[in-house]
Amino acid sequence: MAVKVYVVFYSTYGHVAKLSEEIKKGAASVEGVEVKIWQVPEILSDEVLGKMGAPPKTDAPIITPQELAEADGILFGFPTRFGMMAAQMKAFFDATGGLWREQSLAGKPAGIFYSTGTQGGGQETTPLTAVTQLTHHGMVFVPVGYTFGAKMFGMDSVQGGSPYGAGTFAGDGSRWPTEAELEHAFHQGKYFAGIAKRLKGGSA
Repeated sequence: MAVKVYVVFYSTYGHVAKLSEEIKKGAASVEGVEVKIWQVPEILSDEVLGKMGAPPKTDAPIITPQELAEADGILFGFPTRFGMMAAQMKAFFDATGGLWREQSLAGKPAGIFYSTGTQGGGQETTPLTAVTQLTHHGMVFVPVGYTFGAKMFGMDSVQGGSPYGAGTFAGDGSRWPTEAELEHAFHQGKYFAGIAKRLKGGSA
């Protein structure tokens, strides 16, 4: 049977959504892996989103907490809010109490990717604080580490991402993921899918 990897994200302005597409491509490049992208429900009204200048949502289906249990591995993506995950993703995790009670996600691998506004805006604190959600569910956190190689050490340009996972800087919203950041996201998807496949009993 194919290994099911879910890419579950929240994106206000589209930066995390862009990363999620590359994550999906990377995971899908591993033989025997099926990948599906989902987005979590929005909790802000259309009126508020309009005032924020947020663009329309992508056409990715809205996931319910119960659907998480169908996956063999899950990559969660979200923007930061003051150094932690956005409230939309936290609200989604808060709705997973039933899964927690049954420990339905225990033992499943999980990864994290993210977007921040500035260089000091949470490239490490955002994924670090998110690990608590995975821990209470008994999930196996799979950081990308330094498996992306030399490109993680580049100092000639601003670059998002960390050993925790792929990332990007949104700035004032006009900056989009760079080629290097997208490559990091692709690599994370591929690396994660290989781990999920091995954990399910296959060979990557």
